[in-house]
Amino acid sequence: MDDDKLKRLKRDREVRRRGRSVEETWSRIDRDDGASVKDKLQKLIQLTGAARKKPSRPGAAEEARSGEPFPDDIPGDEAIRGSRLSRSGASHARASRRPDAPFAFEAGDIEPAPREPLRIFEASYPLDDRYGKFRIGDGLKISGEILTTLSRDEEFLGLDLSTALFIDLETTGLAGGTGTVPFLVGMGFFRGDRFVVTQYFLGELGEEERMIGDLARFFEEGGFRSVVTYNGKAFDVPLLETRFVLARRVYRLSDLPHLDFLFSARHLWKHKHESCRLFHLAREVVNAGRTEDIPSAEIPYRYFDYLRTGNFDLIEPILYHNVEDILSLLGLVVAGAELFAGHASPGREDEGALPDPLDLFGVARILESVGDTERSVALFERALGGGLPSVVEASLKRKLSLHFKRSAEWEKAVSLWKDLSSDDQLFCFRELAVYYEHRTRNFAEALRISEEGLTLAVRVSDPFESDFRRRIERLNAKMKKAAAADNAPPRKKRA
Repeated sequence: MDDDKLKRLKRDREVRRRGRSVEETWSRIDRDDGASVKDKLQKLIQLTGAARKKPSRPGAAEEARSGEPFPDDIPGDEAIRGSRLSRSGASHARASRRPDAPFAFEAGDIEPAPREPLRIFEASYPLDDRYGKFRIGDGLKISGEILTTLSRDEEFLGLDLSTALFIDLETTGLAGGTGTVPFLVGMGFFRGDRFVVTQYFLGELGEEERMIGDLARFFEEGGFRSVVTYNGKAFDVPLLETRFVLARRVYRLSDLPHLDFLFSARHLWKHKHESCRLFHLAREVVNAGRTEDIPSAEIPYRYFDYLRTGNFDLIEPILYHNVEDILSLLGLVVAGAELFAGHASPGREDEGALPDPLDLFGVARILESVGDTERSVALFERALGGGLPSVVEASLKRKLSLHFKRSAEWEKAVSLWKDLSSDDQLFCFRELAVYYEHRTRNFAEALRISEEGLTLAVRVSDPFESDFRRRIERLNAKMKKAAAADNAPPRKKRA
């Protein structure tokens, strides 16, 4: 029997089976003489399940193909997975792997399942648990001085992360403004001997005011003295403030010092890693082993589909994604603080193995951003001696040469300009010409360098061309004047 005939037989058998089921159900309903036809049809639809189409769980097709169940935990460090599975007082969500194909949302008329208006999830992690290569409790070792430098906010002096609140939102969009609603507010904080992650999930948009009220009490009673986010100054905090204003509530966190670690992360690692996205740095810097479990752009669509269907399977991966983001943020802050403490603290410069020059460069950029010029220059010079990528090295040499020029350390500045001139860096030819013309009054050397610079500028059509032409003309005039003065007969002295 060929495949087509087999498919037709299976289809016919299924049609007959469904027909008998509907027919038998209808015969039972039809005996109820007191019901109207409309009521009978409605009851028939409910009993046969025709009105409800439950969307398939994301990745179900992949699971069916592999024959293996999906894991009950999220990707990450093995030592911490067990604690992720215990959420006190709430059912714990199961994460799905990201499917090979884009997630497809079902269309059509779907009867929504019952939804809880507001749900609160909580997970806690012992301080000895590890996230990637760091212990959870390492966050409590970060001093207020380091937090002050990383945040560029002196209000962190005297504080540590034991009273900090880590915040990460999942929202209905990324545009911000009054039309964007945070449907999941994830918060991490230290309590006793554990790090706790609490999540407020908005099951009904109409209950947002209730959620904001609960959050206001949570912020007031939590005793928090600082806030830590990743891009929170541009997005999370302004959005929360807007929602609190609309709900006529006081947003008490606005008066607390705020460490938005995105800025520090860019200074520390932008030159070293291809992306400064949170999940990417968590994988590369913290060694958390996480992957982009769910694309951020997909999260709002999952939430809207949940509102339409009541299928909580759509939300479970978002809960895990949010927990991962909070743990990743904690891990990154620890990584940045340890990097800073290892290279910028007095007396620790020569400890351990040879430092990565890119790490030295990143720490120096942090110090430079807070105006600590002396320590930043010292680290920049150490980084140059370690062998940097050519692009980073050229940029750093230019930065240092201009610093040495401002501080009148001419020997160091000239040495760097000569190094860069071998790579045809035009600004170096100009700086050397200026130095020899005005500092040492070596007009011949200044003319030679200007002519080399002009040749290069003409070849690459650089704006420095006109500068070199004027300089050469001026230097020739100065040299003629000096030669004439040398050849002039000596003046007779007056009696």
